[in-house]
Amino acid sequence: MISTAIRVARVGSAAELAAAVLMLAGFPAIMVAALIPSVPAFAAATAVTYLADHYLHRQGSYLINRLSKVRAGLSIRFLIRQLLLILLLARLDLSNNLIFYGATACFIAFYGLQAPHGALVTLIRNRRRLPVATRNVDLASRIRIPDAPRFGLLNRSAEKMLHLDLAAVVGILVAAQLDTATPGFIGIGVTIGLGSLYVVALMPYVRGKKVPPNADKVLAKVDEWLRDYKPETVLYFSGSKDSTYQVNMWLETMEQLDSRPLIILRERVILQNLAPTTVPVICVPGGVHLMNMDLSSVRVALYAANVGKNIHLLRVPTMKHVFIGHGDSDKLASVNPFSKAYDEVWVAGRAGRDRYAIADVGVRDEDIVEVGRPQLAPIQDWQGVPDGRMPTVLYAPTWEGWDGDPGNTSLMLAGENIVKKLLKADPPVRVLYKPHPFTGTVLAKAGAAHEKVTALIEKAAAERAADPRLQADAAAVAAAKAELARIEARLTALVGNGGGEKGDEAEATRDGVVDVARYEEIARLRGEWNDAYWRSFPVWEHRVITGSEPRLYDCFNVSDAMVSDISSVVSDFIASGKPYAVTDSAGLGVEEFKRQNTAVRAATILSNKASELGGLLDAVRDPAGDPLAEDRVELRQYLLGPDEPTSIEQFNTAVANLAIKAEARNVGQESRAAASAAETVV
Repeated sequence: MISTAIRVARVGSAAELAAAVLMLAGFPAIMVAALIPSVPAFAAATAVTYLADHYLHRQGSYLINRLSKVRAGLSIRFLIRQLLLILLLARLDLSNNLIFYGATACFIAFYGLQAPHGALVTLIRNRRRLPVATRNVDLASRIRIPDAPRFGLLNRSAEKMLHLDLAAVVGILVAAQLDTATPGFIGIGVTIGLGSLYVVALMPYVRGKKVPPNADKVLAKVDEWLRDYKPETVLYFSGSKDSTYQVNMWLETMEQLDSRPLIILRERVILQNLAPTTVPVICVPGGVHLMNMDLSSVRVALYAANVGKNIHLLRVPTMKHVFIGHGDSDKLASVNPFSKAYDEVWVAGRAGRDRYAIADVGVRDEDIVEVGRPQLAPIQDWQGVPDGRMPTVLYAPTWEGWDGDPGNTSLMLAGENIVKKLLKADPPVRVLYKPHPFTGTVLAKAGAAHEKVTALIEKAAAERAADPRLQADAAAVAAAKAELARIEARLTALVGNGGGEKGDEAEATRDGVVDVARYEEIARLRGEWNDAYWRSFPVWEHRVITGSEPRLYDCFNVSDAMVSDISSVVSDFIASGKPYAVTDSAGLGVEEFKRQNTAVRAATILSNKASELGGLLDAVRDPAGDPLAEDRVELRQYLLGPDEPTSIEQFNTAVANLAIKAEARNVGQESRAAASAAETVV
């Protein structure tokens, strides 16, 4: 029941739901206390609404956002409390008392301070919002960007300003209870004084040296940096916050390019959620600003997603444009007809080329280049289950998708059956469950299925922990947990100290040049964290794994088999050579399912009842008798290309070849222009 209420109220936890109920019930309670009248009851109800409101704001609750949409926003809630306090004073027969007039004048004056405060905050934010935001671009030596306002003056500024009324509210309530005006006027003085000081503290940041340069000057300095740096290969990306993973997966590849790389983003929220990188990054929200930017040295532009804003760079003829995507699967997104807008489309292996040929969406075969998947380098080859260790099976379903097609994910129709059979397997296996981060964002049914699967695994994990036949090496687990805590503390120190937590975006742009030594240490520590994480619990313990860490590929490496759905996850897992199963959730039948989906040709095909799981488990326990082993080897090369040369070498070769084509085109254009000019002179 509580979980249903949480879902309906769109809150994140039971604590958040409780805070929402207390806040919404608190205001009627305040009104009743004012009408009775009762100062203690009024004070208690008021305190509850203050605390609940503050907690919901700190949690970023959806409810808070909804209240502002129905004219019950933050300012209105504070005003209602203050009006009810005036009502309380009137009901206490204090309407002719000085404290009544003082309270009325205080709240009027306090709201009078909101206008200059709000205007100053808006003005400062607008002036500090540069036309571009950058990382690893040295603008500090070229342009003066002043520090952001300190002491949290801008962070949650409206909430902080409004909460200054606490002093007046407390003082007035004490005055009403003790029947003396002195505490009330002290509180009033504190509220008005602090509010005035807040406004005064903001004033220096709207004039003089504390104001950043204008947009034209900033853009000119960015162009100056571009001319000095001379980027040659650009990774271009636009999308929502939830799609940041699509660009993050290419960061390491960009760092390994032989040419000078640059990343161009179009949304500030993507920059805020971008993983650490040593590659220069420029976020340009304005289309006009991007189109006027000096990118004359760029010869190759890489696109990880098909989005409307791509046109702002596609229009540039001096560079060649390539669609590289953000995963290689048999989904329709992998053969989007828009792909023909690019000069080339890069796919992992022969399967990608054939996929476009079969789809017949206008992408010519000569424009397709096979480059492998550089991101798959961390995936380790399978050597079989080590002696004495329980096999591990990863269940990694994809999400329900935007169209609600039942064939998108196994979670709703088959998830419970899959997990139950894995948990009851004999001989036993360990189950790791890592759902897609978008699970449940479109269909509540998918979210409910995820909760059921999670509950099953957690219950089985608790039962296994209590099984006397399974004994963990307590000392080794404790040592791993201690190591994990040490690594996390060090990571927190590194990331929190100069790791991008700046005063605001302008300050982060000025100081956002990566410390290479720190970056390398963080990368090393994250590798150590992953190793310690898997040692911090017994090798037979079932786990639900959500969040960004451990990564999906780390789960691949500790697993001996996987169950998943049609998505790039399957194509990526094939790089390991391990047995895998894919669920035919739409009920197409084995032959039709294999015909439509290349990646499942070496898979155990599961129905929604998951009765075929035994074949997968047999292959894990007896690799020599696995009937699909040779098929997986052939499919791996077909989907992902040859092992040699390495994928990053193939990728760099493709970049170099296309850069030559771009340069040849530009030289040809210059030659024709020169010839035309000469003919005109003659």
